[in-house]
Amino acid sequence: MGSLFAELARQASTNARREVETYTREIPEFGFLDKDPRARAEALEHALWFRRRTVELSPDNTELSGDDLDCIASMGELRARAGMSLDARQRVLRVHTELMLREINEATEAQRGGGVDELMRMMAWFAPQGERGIGAYRQGFVRVLRRRIPYTEQIALLTRSLLNGDPISAELAEAVDMELPDHYAVAVFRIPDRPTVDRFLESEIGALVKSHRAPVMWGPEGGDGSGELVALLPLFSGAVAAGDAPPHLVPDLLPDLTPDHLPDLVRDFAHALGRSCAVGTATAPLAELADALDRARRISRAAPLRRASARLRPHTLADVFVELAAADVPLVDDWLRTVARRLETGPDLLVTLDAYYRHDMHRGATATALNVHTRTLDYRLRRARDLTGIDPGSTRGVRTLSAVVTRHLSGAWRRTP
Repeated sequence: MGSLFAELARQASTNARREVETYTREIPEFGFLDKDPRARAEALEHALWFRRRTVELSPDNTELSGDDLDCIASMGELRARAGMSLDARQRVLRVHTELMLREINEATEAQRGGGVDELMRMMAWFAPQGERGIGAYRQGFVRVLRRRIPYTEQIALLTRSLLNGDPISAELAEAVDMELPDHYAVAVFRIPDRPTVDRFLESEIGALVKSHRAPVMWGPEGGDGSGELVALLPLFSGAVAAGDAPPHLVPDLLPDLTPDHLPDLVRDFAHALGRSCAVGTATAPLAELADALDRARRISRAAPLRRASARLRPHTLADVFVELAAADVPLVDDWLRTVARRLETGPDLLVTLDAYYRHDMHRGATATALNVHTRTLDYRLRRARDLTGIDPGSTRGVRTLSAVVTRHLSGAWRRTP
C-alpha cells in the first residue's frame, strides 16, 4: 500500500469522528446524535466503514460491490426513518463529499508534496464510486419515503426537489411513476383566501396529479391568509401551441408561451380549489425551474383574480408586462390607481372595461358577455371616457385603461394602504 493510502488508513478513525461532529454542529436535524448514543455509534461506525473501504478499493480502482451499495442504501433508509428532510439529506451528502476531499488533501500534504501518482489513482476512483454511493444512498432514502408518507406528500417532495435542482428528483419521480422531461411549465395559482387543506381537497389534488402527470405542492402561506399552489406541467415535443408564433420568434421575443394542455390543467385545478385565484406561468428547462418559479409567482401577483367558474386562464409575461413594470414604479402605479378611483364612481365601469378588452373590443361579444344591450355598453364606454378623459377604444385607452383594469382586478391595491 502506498504512503497516501497508508496515511488515510491511519487517520480513518479521527476523520470519521470529525465527520459525525460536523454533522451535529452544522445540521440541526442531526442534533439527536448528542442525545442518542446508539445512533451516534451507528453513524460513527458507518463513517469509519466507508473510509476503510475507500482505502481497500481505491489502490486497484476496484468498484464498490453490491453489498457495499446495499450498506450505503441502508444508511439512507435509516436517515429517512428518522424523519430527515430532503434539505438536510442534501447537506449531509455535501458535507460528506467536502470532508472526504479535505481528508485526501491533508493526507497528500502530509507526504510533503509526494505521492502524485497515488493521488491521481485516488481521484480516479473517488469520482465515479462516490457518484454510485450517493445514488445508493438516495435510493435507500426514497424507499422509506415511498412506504411511509402519503402519495400527495411524495408528489410535494418531488416538486420541491425539481425546483431546487436536487438530483433525488429522479428517484422520487420513479417512486411515483412519473417521467421527467427536459422542460416544464411552472404554474402558480395565487389564492387570496387559501383553502383548508383537508382530506377531500388532497384527494382531489392527488387525482388531478395522476390525470395531468403534473407534480404540485402548496407554497408558503401569507400572513393575510393567502397562499399558492405550484404545479409543474411537463413539456414534451410539440407541447407549445403551434399557432402562437413562428418558431424562430419563440426563444427571444415571446418567452413563456402557453402549452396546449396548460389551460385544461388550470381549469381543473381551479375547480378543485373552488375559489377565486390568479394564475401566472413560465416555462424553463429542468435546470432553471427556480427562476421560472420566481417569474410565474410575480406574474400571478400581477394577473387578475377570477372565479373558478369564470374562464380562468394562465397568464404569461406577455400578458402582464405593463402591469409588472407599473408595480415597480410607484409614480405610475399611483396614477393608474387614481384613474381607477374615477371609474369606481360609475355603474360597473371597471367590469365593463374588463369584458371589453377581454373580447378584443368587439361590442357585440362584450354586450353578450355582460348580458346587456349594445346601447347600454356604449353608454358605459362614454361614461368611462367622460370620467377619465380617455376614450376606451383609442390607442391611449387600450394602453392605459386595460392596465388600470388588470391592476384593479389583481387585488394589488387592496393589499397596500
